[in-house]
Amino acid sequence: MISKSSKIYVAGHRGLVGSAIWNNLKKKGYTNLIGRTHKELDLMNGSEVSRFFDQEKPDFVFLAAAHVGGIIANNNYRADFIYRNLQIQNNVISESFRHNVKKLLFLGSTCIYPKEASQPISEDSLLTGPLEYTNEPYAIAKIAGLKMCESFNIQYGTNFIAVMPTNLYGPNDNFDLEKSHVLPAMIRKIFLSKALMDNNWDTINRDLNVRPVEKVNGESSKDEKVSILGKYGITDKHVKLWGTGKPLREFLWSEEMADACVFIMENVDFSDLIEDKKEIRNCHINIGTGKEISIHDLALLIKETIGYDGEILFDDSKPDGTMRKLTDVTKLNNLGWKHKIEVEEGVQKLYNWYIQNI
Repeated sequence: MISKSSKIYVAGHRGLVGSAIWNNLKKKGYTNLIGRTHKELDLMNGSEVSRFFDQEKPDFVFLAAAHVGGIIANNNYRADFIYRNLQIQNNVISESFRHNVKKLLFLGSTCIYPKEASQPISEDSLLTGPLEYTNEPYAIAKIAGLKMCESFNIQYGTNFIAVMPTNLYGPNDNFDLEKSHVLPAMIRKIFLSKALMDNNWDTINRDLNVRPVEKVNGESSKDEKVSILGKYGITDKHVKLWGTGKPLREFLWSEEMADACVFIMENVDFSDLIEDKKEIRNCHINIGTGKEISIHDLALLIKETIGYDGEILFDDSKPDGTMRKLTDVTKLNNLGWKHKIEVEEGVQKLYNWYIQNI
């Protein structure tokens, strides 16, 4: 049973997911948290991970560290996404087993489900059809992590639980124009286009100094800035977004995802998730809202939130990715947790966070 003084290791405690879990634990009074930056501990290095577990001997582990990115990054860096994630997972899960960790929570992604899965997607949809091509390597790594947890539980009686959050957004999000997920990228693109329309170079320079784009920063020439922003569809008249705008997406505020994860760590054991004693499978838990919005409508919501007067254009020569990906959160709701923050409130909160951090 977890207590406020239990030694808890949050792998990836500086990222979007890990930082939200870390902050949630602190707010709830947990006093013995362990975190390591990538410079302090390379989770891809098995000997480093082994030494860390030997020294720290955590009681509970949140495995929130992962190599992540948006549709462009997933498609362009396929080897990185499968290899790095498998290495991280294998090292942390195996060391958690070797050190008799009381409970581990592995964070995956709803991209593990088939491209044509029936909607909303229940946990039982896993491995029933082909995956979306653009993020297949990442999805396979996450399926492997889920199955690794499940298999250790079945063979060795461990208490390793896998959760599959939907699309997350929130504080410490990644706003990189090439590698970020759709919602933060759209906020930044529309924000920068508005600044161009307003001839607000102070704002553009601050933004590019905090988050340079392909080495172009606030000190670069005006022509270089206009050129690089234009490459990513950002002009003083419009913003061009990938795809048709028709795909539907579900978004969960990252701090709520963290609250769900801590709730599960506190209240749910693997034994609570077993339905069939003969063939134990699909014991993972979807974490989401069970609600969706089209990319087109999300763009309009962000446009309204920022007060943008330019055009939103869609480039249908670019891929859409999966057309619909709505999670069935019945299992999570039945366990006793439900979201509170809707996407309208969340977009405003993330925009406020962004402009306070440039």
